[in-house]
Amino acid sequence: MKQQKAILLALTLAMIGGTGWFLADIRSIQRLGKPGVKTQPLPGSRNLEVILPERVLDYDSEPIPLAEVVTNTLPPDTSFGQRFYKSGSPDSLREIQLAVVLMGGDRTSLHKPQFCLVGQGWNLGPSAFSMATVPVQRPYPYDLPVGKLIGRREVEVDGKRQEIHVVYVYYYVADGELNAGESDVHRMWTMARNLVRTGVLQRWAYISYMARCLPGQEDATFERMKTFIAASAPEFQLTPSGREAAVAASK
Repeated sequence: MKQQKAILLALTLAMIGGTGWFLADIRSIQRLGKPGVKTQPLPGSRNLEVILPERVLDYDSEPIPLAEVVTNTLPPDTSFGQRFYKSGSPDSLREIQLAVVLMGGDRTSLHKPQFCLVGQGWNLGPSAFSMATVPVQRPYPYDLPVGKLIGRREVEVDGKRQEIHVVYVYYYVADGELNAGESDVHRMWTMARNLVRTGVLQRWAYISYMARCLPGQEDATFERMKTFIAASAPEFQLTPSGREAAVAASK
């Protein structure tokens, strides 16, 4: 019995040591993959700026400064792109916020969108999440998978409390990969498989679109956002590529 325990202990220690060696070896040869979004170098920084379009359809925009709580919370090699888009007259103003978070070598740059919304004071009910698709025509026709969240909170308008809702649409993109869902399992599995097979750590970007609306206007707001997403995504997103469009056309 003592001999069996000794053998089991030796095997356990060998497995632990082997796993540690494997992870250390993987890290030593790990290369960071190409981003699936357009970027440019940031002066004086090793990070990148995600290049977002200044104008989409009839929407003008302005950049959104990064909040310190974001830069202090996420890993230092995280890159960003944020713009606020407006269209229409003051009495029928349409607004959409577009944000991109691009991971570096630390995958903890990416997080569940529920954390973002709850942290901003939005309440999410048990049926807040649903899956949807957005028809995109460029670089070739395809359906972009997205997750959709509906949140609500009360604000004060002219001294009165009023409930407003938010439609939050998000997905993830890497070089040659698109993913959306309530769980991170598929994306984590894809990242691990690719790292083991090639030594390349996929560089995922988290894309989000957010628009506020009055209760009951969620469906109309989402339809408007779908049109905006279909027009804006090809302007900064590199996946799918023109090469994939050529392959699809040849089949």
